[in-house]
Amino acid sequence: MAGGGNKAVVAALLANTGIAITKFAAWGLTQSASMLAESIHSLADAGNQVLLLVGSKRAKREADELHQFGFGRERYVYSFIVAIVLFSVGGLFALYEGWHKIHDPHGIDDWKWVPVAVLVAAIVMETLSFRTAIVEANKVRGHVGWAKFIRNARSPELPVILLEDFAALTGLVLALIGVVLTLVTGNGVFDGLGSMAIGALLVCVAIFLAIEMKSLLLGESATRESQQKIVDAIQNTPGVQRLIHIKTLHLGPEEILVAAKLAVESTATSAAIAETIDAAERAIRAAEPMSVHIYLEPDIFHENHTPDARPAVPEAPSH
Repeated sequence: MAGGGNKAVVAALLANTGIAITKFAAWGLTQSASMLAESIHSLADAGNQVLLLVGSKRAKREADELHQFGFGRERYVYSFIVAIVLFSVGGLFALYEGWHKIHDPHGIDDWKWVPVAVLVAAIVMETLSFRTAIVEANKVRGHVGWAKFIRNARSPELPVILLEDFAALTGLVLALIGVVLTLVTGNGVFDGLGSMAIGALLVCVAIFLAIEMKSLLLGESATRESQQKIVDAIQNTPGVQRLIHIKTLHLGPEEILVAAKLAVESTATSAAIAETIDAAERAIRAAEPMSVHIYLEPDIFHENHTPDARPAVPEAPSH
């Protein structure tokens, strides 16, 4: 996932950098509010992609005494910052610029068709970037729907890039509509409305991203599919009577913490129990390689067991 995610991030960074430069040049020639909003949007997107790459690199640092489970969640931290940047720099600025243009409307008097040409070219480049993100996402998405994939993904890069590219393409279409209506009617209000529509779109996407990243920062369990693999591995281990309960936690997109309580024979020796635990750990790692940290507790099962006993695979939470 990380490799495919980084490929999509780099493709988006290159596209948005080129698009931002072109848009700023067009805004300098035309003073179009929609073009300025789109310029800032592309600049914010390029900055966001840099943040994602930095987060991915910093997450690979070795664990230390203070951070004994490593730095995997750093990717979530930087993705959360991306949502903040998208909201403040992209969304709020576009709303302000559109409001200002509506209250002081003026048409596009010079270089009239430059913004149209720039926006069409930007749509082509953004489409190529979006296509790269879709191709990389399809490699890991399987038959899961897009909405479910974005909401349930534990790796942040692809969902972030998919949403950013979708918002960018939609924003470009809105900007194109605003600019064309302004050119046809000579009324700058349409340009301002286009900018405000872009701002509203970016704010909505940023809020959605912030909610998703907050859930990952707080700590999400392994997916139901991963949990089922771990459960099956434990229950099929010789010497394990049953799985009493299990808890999992993503320490990073590709690192899972597994804690489970296993029922063993009441007559089993300590050596036999240790061998059972070792065999269960090997089975878990073979079934789900992302299980980096595994803590298994042997116990004797009773019908009225401890009150913290939970189903083997709890219902997947909705965030």
